[in-house]
Amino acid sequence: MTNGAEIPGSRTGHQQIVDALGRRIVGGDFPVGEALPVEDRLAAELGVSRGALREAVKALAAKGMLATRPRTGTRVLPADRWNHLDRDVLAWQQECDPRQLLRETGELRRIVEPEAARLAARHCRPDQLDALRDALAAMEEAEARGDRAAYVAADTAFHRTLLAAGGNRLLGSLGRAIDVALRHHFAISAQTPGAVASSLPGHRAVLEAVAAGRGAEAADAVTRLITAAARELAESPGFPGP
Repeated sequence: MTNGAEIPGSRTGHQQIVDALGRRIVGGDFPVGEALPVEDRLAAELGVSRGALREAVKALAAKGMLATRPRTGTRVLPADRWNHLDRDVLAWQQECDPRQLLRETGELRRIVEPEAARLAARHCRPDQLDALRDALAAMEEAEARGDRAAYVAADTAFHRTLLAAGGNRLLGSLGRAIDVALRHHFAISAQTPGAVASSLPGHRAVLEAVAAGRGAEAADAVTRLITAAARELAESPGFPGP
């Protein structure tokens, strides 16, 4: 559960109010189906104006998290109504329910990435192939320096590029949407001793298969990476507790 503390004075603006409410919804402070506190009370709790609160409620309603009805007030919708590809929702889930986000990210990768790699082997543009090479080079450099943060950033760029390289615009949009989830996934798995170094040959195998137009080989290489990542997550000292 999260605290209903007032937003610090240094954090002003629409997004800070949205964050404060969003975290409390994801954290379970407001039960599903029940009305939020009355507007005056909630605005006072957050230390914001009623107008600013209304704008934040509208933003959360657009994410599928709230519904406002005459006479019944503003109520929290079930989690299956939320837009789980929204970057804010992903960030709040990372803070409030990281284990579920890691599990669901792994499942999504198994469903999507092998076919994305197969498509990339057929449709990858020269600039996208260069971006994959650059991302792999950045991963190798980060591993040599022991810079885990730089490795995670480059690993995320590699997989986002792979999703975009198949020529399917929906996959490209998906990659951009789940950037937060991918970063979280890789940041945890990279904490497992030896995981960073052992992942590099697998990423190179994906790159070489895509460059050579070998779709089945690219899909198999990505599947091996995802399987290894699942083991690394389970063994990671950073894996969140229950």
